[in-house]
Amino acid sequence: MKCPACGHEMTETKVHDIEVDVCQEGCGGLWFDWLELKKVDEQHEAVGADLLDVKRDETLTVDQSARRECPRCDGIVMMRHYSSVKREIEVDECAKCGGYFLDYGELNRLRDQYATDEERAEAAQDLFAEMFDDDLDDLAAESQDEVDRARGLARIFRFLLPSYYLPGKQKWGSY
Repeated sequence: MKCPACGHEMTETKVHDIEVDVCQEGCGGLWFDWLELKKVDEQHEAVGADLLDVKRDETLTVDQSARRECPRCDGIVMMRHYSSVKREIEVDECAKCGGYFLDYGELNRLRDQYATDEERAEAAQDLFAEMFDDDLDDLAAESQDEVDRARGLARIFRFLLPSYYLPGKQKWGSY
């Protein structure tokens, strides 16, 4: 398999129960098949420690802005997105096979961000609250205003047609 960043041949390396493709003596990138990254992305996971020091060619420069094709899927360009809530680390992900490509050093940075899944979930909740709480509160207030207007309109109709709103006189029930 060719490295999507530098084109160097990647070496399949067995690390405990997963097989990771490593760009040894190239750019130092790592390829994780679907769900493999989850097994190594936290500090307490010993499996990931074996992948932190990859031998690479220091003279090789990689264009970080270039779009990369998935090494597993023919003709599929990977999506680049932030992998963490802190929005500091961009990774490449294949939308078809779910594989991830991490440039040299990105695994180290991912592992240093959060000690546990709980800490990561809390940071995500804080970010969500920061981004959306005000808008959600505004929507809730608007919805309550619409309910109040509907009830006012229903009261007007009850005043105009009181016999129609007696229980049993309508199919949908009284408001």
